[in-house]
Amino acid sequence: MTRHVALLAYPDCQLLDVSGPWQVFASANALSPQPLYQLTLVADAVGPVATNGGLAVHATHHYHQLNRLRPLDTLLVAGGSGVMQQREIATVKEVLCEVAPQVRRLGSICSGAFLLAAAGLLDGCRVTTHWRHAQTLADEYPALSVEPDALYIESNGRYTSAGVTAGIDLALSLVEADHGAGLAGRVARELVVFLQRPGGQSQFSEILRRQQTAGPLRRLLDQLHADPSADHGLESMADLMAVSTRHLTRQFKRHLNTTPGAYLTQLRLEQARLALLNAREPVSLERLAQRWRLGGAEQLRRQFQRYYGVSPSVYRQRFASSHADSTMEHVSCL
Repeated sequence: MTRHVALLAYPDCQLLDVSGPWQVFASANALSPQPLYQLTLVADAVGPVATNGGLAVHATHHYHQLNRLRPLDTLLVAGGSGVMQQREIATVKEVLCEVAPQVRRLGSICSGAFLLAAAGLLDGCRVTTHWRHAQTLADEYPALSVEPDALYIESNGRYTSAGVTAGIDLALSLVEADHGAGLAGRVARELVVFLQRPGGQSQFSEILRRQQTAGPLRRLLDQLHADPSADHGLESMADLMAVSTRHLTRQFKRHLNTTPGAYLTQLRLEQARLALLNAREPVSLERLAQRWRLGGAEQLRRQFQRYYGVSPSVYRQRFASSHADSTMEHVSCL
């Protein structure tokens, strides 16, 4: 059975929001004895569509023709800076509302969620989008339950994903749902990406924000994030940067408004938080503290309370069960 997948593009959409998922489905076709997906790119006109990076993609159908693409299995809306203009166009929203009941899966990549939300197609759903836009989405569409840390979410038959490359994660999950983990894994290996990335986009966004403002500390931060559990002492960090410990501390204060030790502690706490979030069974705090060099169980408990405002046990009760039970939501470090 060949499933028909359409992607909606528009002027100033994000190139990777289109090409990433498209390539996942195309690679699934290439790795199978027969085509599994028929791919169609739709836009407001047939022909080239300029993305916000300047490179054009070619649409073969007008979005008014979506009703003629039956049976249409999946429709994904790209994100990008142009989405804010698209959500003001009544005909685009009308077409989406007409097509929605006819497609098995309707979803968005990145800020494409704003267009679906504007059409009223995400009301009552748990959704995600790029971390930078999550609060705006929640403020402007209070009928949505926005979860800024997720890479992708399925809720009430609607599929939303986080920023840019998360569209690849979403598409891989759809291939897995259609044809099993074996094929999805082969596609992931072909594209040299994770099938299911561990972690969440919030830690990523924080890492990226820190690295963007880190200046001369960038090299050291890369080392710390690559292996937070390693024995990163103040002297070894200073040696890596070929500076004195006093100068390194001044650099952290200047660029990150913290100390090397506090920064490393926060990084390790984030890993402990993710372990609590992803664990399906109760987690030993003592073992977790040892794993991430956070002292003992009591020290981890105090630090966790200080950084996150709740104890590890309360945090796990509130968030871990629903997270672990979800088969369509994965959080990751980008």
